[in-house]
Amino acid sequence: MKTNRAEKVSGRKKLTFAEKSVTMNGEYRPERKRQMENRHLKSYSLKEIPNYKIHGRTDETKYPLPVFFNGGGIEVSVTGKELWIDIESVYKVHEMWIAYEINGELIGRQMLPYGRTKICLFRNMSPDTVKNVYLFRELQAMTEERDHQLLIWGMESDGEFLPVEEKAYKLEFVGDSITSGEGTYGAQTEEDWISMFKSCSHSFPYLVSKEMHAEFRAISQSGWGVLTGWDNNPDHNVPSRYEKICGFEEGKTAGESGADKPYDFSEWIPDAVIINLGTNDASAFKEPMWRDSYSGRTFKQHKNADGSYMRKDVLRLEKAMTDFLTMVRKDNPTAHILWAYGMIGHELSPIIKEAVENYKKESKDLNVSFLELPDTSEEQMGSLQHPGKKSHECATRVIAGYLKKQLSC
Repeated sequence: MKTNRAEKVSGRKKLTFAEKSVTMNGEYRPERKRQMENRHLKSYSLKEIPNYKIHGRTDETKYPLPVFFNGGGIEVSVTGKELWIDIESVYKVHEMWIAYEINGELIGRQMLPYGRTKICLFRNMSPDTVKNVYLFRELQAMTEERDHQLLIWGMESDGEFLPVEEKAYKLEFVGDSITSGEGTYGAQTEEDWISMFKSCSHSFPYLVSKEMHAEFRAISQSGWGVLTGWDNNPDHNVPSRYEKICGFEEGKTAGESGADKPYDFSEWIPDAVIINLGTNDASAFKEPMWRDSYSGRTFKQHKNADGSYMRKDVLRLEKAMTDFLTMVRKDNPTAHILWAYGMIGHELSPIIKEAVENYKKESKDLNVSFLELPDTSEEQMGSLQHPGKKSHECATRVIAGYLKKQLSC
């Protein structure tokens, strides 16, 4: 192929006619090419979209819309050939992951670059058919990293946004790393604690909700418990953050996005609240004493010489459980409360059962129950020494089967 002398001198690639139309001052501009290809699309800020559904706890007065929890996001029903989302990710270490489904089927899962970007959710589909699109955050709220954000700015489409169908039930899930879906992606040998191996899309809250045709919200944090975290840290207890929009998020941007505001429980009323906590409280009995290096404060759950749990510490844990049930009932007066525990051992089953029974006896509240989940077999283990997708599928069958009977009464 002959090369033009001018190309040799300038070192620039000779542009085709199509490429010339997307250059500026002789420089190739891919973003301008996309703009020209998408001239048929209309851009909407989130506030301009006539019909959409917000998923997950958030402050709906904020723009762009903050998405705090795994499973949180946006759902639309739209015609047209094409749909893009305008989205922003803020992080320093733990990159943001999202997933999305179209017409109820999981289509994509990906890591987001830092900053604001536009992602094509579908293209060249039949323009007259209605496509239901649900985009959601895969990653839990990241307490370990300040100023960790996912923000939705708007969408671009050539179609019409129609009302989103209401689901049959509303389910709230409260828990730890199991509820966050930690370990549901990746090989069993993976031990790097990174975003890639955490997932809503393979977790039991997502799977139960699919089975139940339900809308769901998740409030979960890896390593946290009812009384303490896995390492005996008493500040890492879920009940202390439950009544905030997202008490796990910290930092300036989280505050600006409304994360630390009180959550309005009247704006989304669940049919059931499913609690899966206790695994980290069991670990605390095996771990060394926690000590705050700044204040010198210490905390420890103890075992007796024979390996049994020290009774005074058991009573302290049971009180934390009954207090949390009292809080959940106050905030959700009509919901069935299900404490579903297991998947990584059943050490605390007798203690949780006793706490649930004590709460029912003292409160006269009979709309509460305990459900033991199947333990995770070696074959069902995922990455990060956590239950894998197969284990979450087993838990899903047990929880969904129970809820279908309970909520149909």
